This record gives sequence, C-alpha cells and structure tokens, in this order.
Amino acid sequence: MSAAITSAATTKAHSVVESSSRGKWLAGLLVVAYALITLIPLVWILATSLKSPPDSISYPPKVIFEPSLEGYVNLFTTRSRQTEEYIENLGPAETWYDEIVRKRNMVIVGPSRFLDRYMNSVVIGFGSTFLAVFLGTLAAYGFSRFKVPLKDDLLFFILSTRMMPPIAVAIPIYLMYRELGLSDTALGMILLYTAVNVSLSVWLLKGFMDEIPREYEEAAVVDGYTRLQAFWKVVLPQARAGIAATAIFCLIFAWNEYAFALLLTSGNAQTAPPFIPIIIGEGGLDWPAVAAGTTLFLLPIVFFTVLLRNQLLRGITFGAVRK
Repeated sequence: MSAAITSAATTKAHSVVESSSRGKWLAGLLVVAYALITLIPLVWILATSLKSPPDSISYPPKVIFEPSLEGYVNLFTTRSRQTEEYIENLGPAETWYDEIVRKRNMVIVGPSRFLDRYMNSVVIGFGSTFLAVFLGTLAAYGFSRFKVPLKDDLLFFILSTRMMPPIAVAIPIYLMYRELGLSDTALGMILLYTAVNVSLSVWLLKGFMDEIPREYEEAAVVDGYTRLQAFWKVVLPQARAGIAATAIFCLIFAWNEYAFALLLTSGNAQTAPPFIPIIIGEGGLDWPAVAAGTTLFLLPIVFFTVLLRNQLLRGITFGAVRK
C-alpha cells in the first residue's frame, strides 16, 4: 500500500516538474519571439542606411543588396550637382567619400548641420537628465523622510504637470520664452525638459526612498554622521538602482522629444529629431541619409542603457514587494 502511494506521489511530482519545464520553455519562446519582432524595425532602419538611394525606394523592397555608405556620406556633407566635364576636370577622387559622391555627378562643398544638431541633443538631453534626477532625488528624499505640509497635494500637483499634452502649453511657453530671450537656446531647452521630467523623477524616486529602511540613517546618525552625510553615504548608495532607472526614463524623453524642439528651436539649439526628417535628396527625402541619422541617433540611448543595465533591472523591480 505504501509502495503504491509512494509511486503515485513520484509520478505526480514528475508531471508537475514536466509541466513547469514546459511552461518555462513556452515563456522563453514567447520572449524570444517578442524580442525578434521588436528588433525588425531597427534592423530594417540599419539596412536602409546601408542602401543606395535607388535601392531604398525600390519596389518590391530589396532584402539582398550591395552595401553602400552613401547614406552616411550624404548625412554628414553638403553636395552640389555638377556637369560631367567639370567632374572629369577635377581629376581622380582623393578620398572614398569623394568617390561615392562623384558617382552621382556631385561634389562635396562642405559639412552638413547634422553634427551640430547631434551635439545639441547630447548637451540638452544629458544636461536636463542630470538636473531632473538631481532635483528629483532631493525632493523625493524630503517627501519620504520629513513631514511636509500638504504633502499629498504637492505630490499630486507635481504629477499633474505631466497630464497635459505638450500642444496645450506650447503657445504659452513659446510666448514666455520669446519674452525671456530663451527661444532657440540650449539653456531654455534644458530648463524646459528639466521641468517636465522632474515630476517623473520625484514620483519614481520617492518609491525607492520609501523602501530604504530609516534604521540605516538612524544608525549612521548615532555613529556621528550628520543628516547630509547620512544621505550621501547611506541613502544614495542604496538608491542608485532607482536613480539609474529614473535617469534612463528621463533621458529617453528628453532625447526623443519632438514637439517643443520643433516649436522653440530653429537654428542654434535645434536638436536631431526635428532635423532628421527634413534631410532632402534628389526628388524628395534621402531615405538612406534619414536612416543613417536615425541609426546614429539610437546609439547614445543604447549605450547608456547597456551601461546601466544591471542597475536598471534592479531598479525596475525594486519596491515591487514591500518588506
């Protein structure tokens, strides 16, 4: 009798293990399929950046093609069309990019504005992210550790700044910036993106601060630390995962923002998002150059996310289960 019971229990245990293994295998398969589907647009953009202009607009689309760096050359240079006689009188091309351009009966007359716009994106994106995370960390610590009058009302007010669509406040901000002389300036864009991202930063970081036990700070104060020293040496190391996750989300918004950048900038402080779609080639948009600009535009976000990937994973899951 006991042997039969043991055998039945063993069989049931094996079936549970097999069911669990099958479920994990199916879940893994779904994750891989989702990842592949998500990567298809990125792979297509990269492939388009390596096509020639005729191949990029061919129908049906070419999957197998001869790679070319013409899109990247067109992205970084300004070209002028010339006659074949003029091209021949120039002599042989001195560089590989001159050779690519001359195949289209063109010559390079100077650099494009893409690099300046790209650097504007770097300065504005990372500058506003730093300020938003810095201010958000201080505010979140204050809301988490101190008795702030009307704390719930203030937190709701901070959150409400993200509820309005950008178009609803675009005209007032444009008029205000014009009066203050902040239109088309990097400082104006940094302040604007900081103001928009602070609400996200405060709400995300407050959850992380709440999860850090107060006993750590109390022990540090007993050991002779000041409140500021305890914050710097005890709280911040514990909250670095949340700070990393918040920084990535703030950077993604500032890096990809289009509406305010289009309205408030035109030359000096224009970022890459409003510049890339207006890259004009022969007969319309230069799709390889647009794809090349998009590919290069993705790199800082990818690099920043990979650099902080360990902190990001812990930051996203931190606070999911309360102690």
